[in-house]
Amino acid sequence: MGKAKGKAKQMKGKMKETTGKAVDDRSMETEGRGEQMTGKAQELAAKASERIKKSGR
Repeated sequence: MGKAKGKAKQMKGKMKETTGKAVDDRSMETEGRGEQMTGKAQELAAKASERIKKSGR
């Protein structure tokens, strides 16, 4: 997955977390945090992949 997809997943997770807090739904809040972490991991993996490709030149 690319950096953009990772960022999008983070944003979706943040919205879900915020909504969960607003409606007092801890399950939704926790799910949102999980999506944010998954998105961050995807973003970091994409960045690492780019660095590896650049260093291979």
